[in-house]
Amino acid sequence: MGFIDEFKTFIAKGNVIDLAVGVIIGAAFGKIVDSLVGDVVMPILGKVIGGVNFTGLKIVLDPAVLKDGKEVAAEVAIKYGNFIQMCFNFLLMAFVVFCFVKAINTARARMSKQEAAAPAPTPEDPADVKLLKEIRDLLAAK
Repeated sequence: MGFIDEFKTFIAKGNVIDLAVGVIIGAAFGKIVDSLVGDVVMPILGKVIGGVNFTGLKIVLDPAVLKDGKEVAAEVAIKYGNFIQMCFNFLLMAFVVFCFVKAINTARARMSKQEAAAPAPTPEDPADVKLLKEIRDLLAAK
């Protein structure tokens, strides 16, 4: 088997394809959570705590140097607000994933309880077995 054939076999395996689908869906889910945090939760939280924008929080070590209205040297700053924002994003994403997994596990548990509670229907006897039972009953009645 050549290198190219081996590579084709590797790519065609289900695990690789499942992983790729998971990564793509995970990236899309990450964008949804980022939007939820940035566009919904953080403005509300900022309003509650007095209009603070976390991403703008920083400690300026060296201010930007301007010469004739143009920036010659960029500002050097520790942007701890962005770090706070990313930590909050992570915690919210972890919470959303936890709730999602918990809902799935709860649904699975309910489904398995329903399946266990419902008695399995007894299969109908084949025609030859029915006939033999009728003969047995007739002989027992004599």
